[in-house]
Amino acid sequence: MTNQDTPHRSASQSGLIGCEHCSVLSPITPEIQTCPRCGSPLHARKSGSLSRTWALLIAAAILYIPANLLPVMKTSNIFGTQKDTIISGVVYFWTSGSQGLAALIFFVSILVPILKVASLSYLLVSVGRKSPHNRQQRARLFRVIEFVGRWSMLDVFVVALMVGLVRFQSLAVIEAGPGAVAFGAVVVLTMLAAHSFDPRLIWDNDEKTDD
Repeated sequence: MTNQDTPHRSASQSGLIGCEHCSVLSPITPEIQTCPRCGSPLHARKSGSLSRTWALLIAAAILYIPANLLPVMKTSNIFGTQKDTIISGVVYFWTSGSQGLAALIFFVSILVPILKVASLSYLLVSVGRKSPHNRQQRARLFRVIEFVGRWSMLDVFVVALMVGLVRFQSLAVIEAGPGAVAFGAVVVLTMLAAHSFDPRLIWDNDEKTDD
């Protein structure tokens, strides 16, 4: 058995409960129902964490398809109408010599959402199976997802910047397309999914942790 798989006493096994908001530990007693520091209600685990996270993640995965296939912006001028998707923007910048910008848009707007959905799915499956393996690695993975989530709105900004540069012409009328709405929904849903996931479930064994 490796060091990361060596069993340790959890806070609940030590008679303590952690606050979700300020992380202070309090003794588990019938008298203490709220955090003594910030006053938030105390819960041993987030209620319905797995089912809620799965629902948000599935919704994000479904919306990811139209987010990349539907136009994110429509540009109209006297010469006609141009519709651009995220993928067409990547192709445009790559073929026009801006490979660095094309790579940035591809990574932030296409690859990062896929990695977030895949990583959260892996965590959910492993927790659902009560896997005792690689707990420290899974905890680090969740911290990475949380860190990326803090910059999630950058995804939307990059897409907005991209469509503003792809075919921007004078005397043009620019309208947001349905792809932009779907992409924004994917960003928000993945953020909510990461927030609803309870990382403490990673360290649980056979005790009931979710309803």
